[in-house]
Amino acid sequence: MKALHKASSLLLFTGLLAVEVPAAEAPAGVSQRLVRDGVAIEFEARPLGSDGVLTEGMFADVRLRISDATTGQPLAGQVPGAWLDQALPEGQADQCKVRIGTYLKGVLSARPLVDLNSYYLVVMNKDSALTVIDPVTSVGGITSTLTRVALKRPPMDWAASADDRLLYVSMPSAGEVAVVDTTEFKVLGNLPAGPEPVRVALQPDGRYLWVGNNAQRGEEGGVTVIDTQARKTVATLATGGGHHEIAFSADSRFAFVSSRDAGRVTVVDVASLKKVQDIETGPSPLSLALSNLSGALYVSDGKAGTVTVIDARSLKVRKVIDAGHGLGPLRFTPDGRFGLALNSLNDQVLVLDAGSDEIVQRAEITAEPYQLVFTRNYAYVRGLASPKVSMINLESLGKDKQIIVQAFEAGPAAPKLAGELPLADGLSQARDEGAVFVVNPVDNTTYFYMEGMNAPMTGYLNRGHTSRAARVIDRSMREVEPGLFSSRIKLPAPGKFDLAVMLNQPKIAHCFSADVQPNKAMAAQRNKPRVEFLIDQPLVTAGATTKVRFRILQGGADQPKTGIADLRVRYFQAPASRPYEVAAVEVGEGVYEAPIELKQVGAYYLHVGSSSLGMPFGSQPYASLRAVQGQARTNP
Repeated sequence: MKALHKASSLLLFTGLLAVEVPAAEAPAGVSQRLVRDGVAIEFEARPLGSDGVLTEGMFADVRLRISDATTGQPLAGQVPGAWLDQALPEGQADQCKVRIGTYLKGVLSARPLVDLNSYYLVVMNKDSALTVIDPVTSVGGITSTLTRVALKRPPMDWAASADDRLLYVSMPSAGEVAVVDTTEFKVLGNLPAGPEPVRVALQPDGRYLWVGNNAQRGEEGGVTVIDTQARKTVATLATGGGHHEIAFSADSRFAFVSSRDAGRVTVVDVASLKKVQDIETGPSPLSLALSNLSGALYVSDGKAGTVTVIDARSLKVRKVIDAGHGLGPLRFTPDGRFGLALNSLNDQVLVLDAGSDEIVQRAEITAEPYQLVFTRNYAYVRGLASPKVSMINLESLGKDKQIIVQAFEAGPAAPKLAGELPLADGLSQARDEGAVFVVNPVDNTTYFYMEGMNAPMTGYLNRGHTSRAARVIDRSMREVEPGLFSSRIKLPAPGKFDLAVMLNQPKIAHCFSADVQPNKAMAAQRNKPRVEFLIDQPLVTAGATTKVRFRILQGGADQPKTGIADLRVRYFQAPASRPYEVAAVEVGEGVYEAPIELKQVGAYYLHVGSSSLGMPFGSQPYASLRAVQGQARTNP
């Protein structure tokens, strides 16, 4: 069967009746259409390849257009559920509703090939890696680690594109920013980003990535501006020494860059990438926050204990607010009305009303507050000196109101006991608007908390690495225009597939169909041998010899590959050190073993190579081990 958009005719579904209509009469770009209970759902799969064929391993844009069947008006605000899976057998098309019900129950043995409602939790590690977790498959405390992304050097901060397809990760010791493709979770490249790149920020229109350079030589301090399309540096601007925070006007006209040691904010015209002016804001500007509601930039200064209000258009100082020494992070509620400023000396949160530019509330919160994120109903504050996370009810903000603060514990110990924390947030709003993920770097666990609970519901242990920060990558379908939902997916396999779609109002469950053609290149790739590590315990004793096992598989049926005489394991300590190599011997059918000695405490990466298999080091997935002092249970 030809791909959907190449078919000479299309099927239009009216209720339960399928009618064949010539393609020329069908709306442009529509592959299949369902009309039921007054609602029209149009399904389209658009291959991204130039040949226009839905092909295994290639990308496609899946679209659902939902409208009133009579008027054609888009039905905005719907949240359709969608799942791609192998087609039901002939004669079982009426089982689509049952299949959707199974997906909704989260049964692990019946998960779809592609869940278009899914999201992933990305954990920033202390070492040179990111861990990707699929929260849906965590049962009884067993975490499903989807994959790990190896980085060139340890990360410090990150920023994501508006569609979550790209993640930009700063690596200060490398002087670069890694560009991570979150569709396949792989590094697309490492971009030069000036000396000691720390803070990264993407301007609202997504055109330029701004990187703060915390250079040791003050005259080199400033920002590096990277074109996200060309992935090249387009400007390097010296703004002053110290740490740099970065904010933007809502229209991406101006970029604001603070320089902590210089005590000022530099305004940059984005169109020309030229400095417009420097604005003195106090001896130590710590945080920048822009309120679109008031059209002003707010700069908190810890030493002066002030908040400087700068008009984002005229670039004039409107007001200087006295807020008290110890002022630090400042962020505005999503509607821009209230700014929440954290005071780490007094363990307080201050509420700033953007309508009057006044401090209207104060409240005690978790000890040494240092990070802040929002959901629809709450602000979550993490403290350095306490495992507690404070929750501030946003409905209670405002003059003459009593601010409501609740709290829950995320882990057994205060984050500062872990040491070496990155700049990236240890809290992240979950895809659900009423939930958050909170990293506790001491017990290496990311906790999931849902609003209304007394404690986190579950935790995700990051085995083999040390958690430091987290963020959510959303893979669900997005409403790109009223009534039109879209998602880009990688087609998993050849064959006939069902796209199961569900609406809640009115209740509609239906399976559309699509045919995916085989990919000859991928078929050849499947025939190549691959490595599967068999490591149950990632902790080993430093200085002792441990035996590492792995399996060599080949073909679509994962047949064990026996009799390989030149397999070797190469290992080195992160982030980079002299590599060691040892030979591996076969100890079972397709199972090989190599003795390695991790001499020093730290994290190590392991790679497998073989000349006879055409398998160079680094061409296969790697494994990681952590050497610790004392005795650790050895691997078999």
